[in-house]
Amino acid sequence: MRLLTTEPDITRREAAERLGLSSGAATDLVDRLKRLDLLDESKAESTGPGRPTSVFAPHPAGPLVLIVGLQASGWDLRLSDLFGRLTVLASEPYRDDRPEAVLATVAAAVGHTVEGAGTRIRCLVVSAAGPVSGTFLGQLSARHWLDLLDLEQLTHAIPSEQRPPLLVGNDATLAGVAEARTGASRGSSVALHLMVATGIGGVVLLDGEPAQGAHGAGGEFGHLPFADPALQCTCGSHGCWDLAVDGRALARHRGDPEPADPTDYAQRLLTDLAAGRGDLTRTQNAAESAAAAFGGGIAGLVNAHDPEMITIGGLGPLLRRSAPMAFDRAYRAGLMAIHRRQPAAVVDSVHGTNGPALGAAYLGIDQISSPTALERWADLVPDAG
Repeated sequence: MRLLTTEPDITRREAAERLGLSSGAATDLVDRLKRLDLLDESKAESTGPGRPTSVFAPHPAGPLVLIVGLQASGWDLRLSDLFGRLTVLASEPYRDDRPEAVLATVAAAVGHTVEGAGTRIRCLVVSAAGPVSGTFLGQLSARHWLDLLDLEQLTHAIPSEQRPPLLVGNDATLAGVAEARTGASRGSSVALHLMVATGIGGVVLLDGEPAQGAHGAGGEFGHLPFADPALQCTCGSHGCWDLAVDGRALARHRGDPEPADPTDYAQRLLTDLAAGRGDLTRTQNAAESAAAAFGGGIAGLVNAHDPEMITIGGLGPLLRRSAPMAFDRAYRAGLMAIHRRQPAAVVDSVHGTNGPALGAAYLGIDQISSPTALERWADLVPDAG
């Protein structure tokens, strides 16, 4: 199931070769997965002589992952099948500043979706734009939600007998998982992913698995003290790297008031700069300062973690393109000599804005395709055999 998630277009013959299975063993395995309503298959297009083979698809009655995205400016609801194919069910701006009201609205939508899908939704995954630990969200800075929130509330509209397992991940961490599974850092033994939005989140990935820390809150790189110590962050600390890179930094360097939505502000400003619109001198100077802070901070993380590759997402690619020389100079200058000889490549993410949802899908698929979860699923399938 992991192979089919990461290579959904693989043929049965190729899958058998990759897994070291004989033709008969592959046929038996696929037949059992079909009886379990996990896989479907159809004939592959002929590519030459030899026996015909088949390609796979998720079974139309198979298990699903329900994904809740809690972003800076709104929330969304998506479904994923076993191959990580996403369907958007809802996408709404926040219509209330109170987190309890927002969570109640989202919980109602979750309950309605689970009710309509019956037993097919086997896992609920939340992708949150803030630090997480277990099922708790530490803060959502863009909304000024600074209190600890238990996201178990999102399951309260689901009858207890239908309630699927709940997993919660930081959006940048999940985007890094997506890049490691099917994106730019696939195959890297040690990779670093960074996502710029309102602040900087990220993750170190070891053989594709996120190093999440003792309590699941690892990767909060934006709160490393890489910025001016006179700047106070909403996290309660001073000098956080977030404040030197995101829309708040751009506004400060331009002499603008702090934006209500730093992500939207930075997106508009950098897009206008690329198009040659607006106050180009002020914006270019601001972009160069932020890009240099971004590149220098990445160098510090390379010195600490020695990754093979760094992927950047969110506003990161746009910020680097706005001032590439400033970024590169700061990146190379910040590297230890041992890394400067052959610096790790910094590449744009493949999955872009879909990264967090796709990473959440992969996390959920891992959960629902575990042996224990599959045994429970088999009990629900009448013709499992």
